[in-house]
Amino acid sequence: MSYELLDCMAFPDWDTDLFLLLNSLHTDFFDTLMWYASATRTWIPLYLLMLLWMYRKLGWRRFLLMALGLALCVLLADRISSGVFKPLFARLRPTHALGDMVHVVREYRGGRYGFLSSHAANMFAIAVYSLLVMRRTYFTVFMLIFALFVSYTRIYLGVHYPLDIICGGLLGAGIGWGVATLYQLAKKLPPKAIKAKTPIT
Repeated sequence: MSYELLDCMAFPDWDTDLFLLLNSLHTDFFDTLMWYASATRTWIPLYLLMLLWMYRKLGWRRFLLMALGLALCVLLADRISSGVFKPLFARLRPTHALGDMVHVVREYRGGRYGFLSSHAANMFAIAVYSLLVMRRTYFTVFMLIFALFVSYTRIYLGVHYPLDIICGGLLGAGIGWGVATLYQLAKKLPPKAIKAKTPIT
């Protein structure tokens, strides 16, 4: 069921103009790079290394809380972006709205609607949540650059306007901040001590 409020004509012209400019900057090398950088599976080894590093820094109890928070970030960002915003605004992706003006890679055109970007929402939810929990300057810089880079690949591939990315990033950042707040509250709860009763001899 679609709750369409706005179509692509309701969005500003500068968004389309900026998209066409950024999307036109293509080379064969970057076509390949952005294609793989946009795929979630490409980053699985990096995610595993990050989880290992977090485990070593946080210990078991806080790591489990951290992992639960990450899962909640992804769930909320994905469900809200895809389940609420996309059918609500029904903004066609550039690949469906602008035709031959869009440079596509490997004939990839994405789903029908693109506002707002689920990639950006997910990446910034993970980035903001993890940097607030870990609080390491170098990690903060890395996560923000990583989130921006992966989000940009969606413009390069022609499936999102800049405003899709900006709004997706803001949604994700808000979710990341909210879940990080829950993490800080949960961290203060005392662990349940289970004491085994030993028989008197």
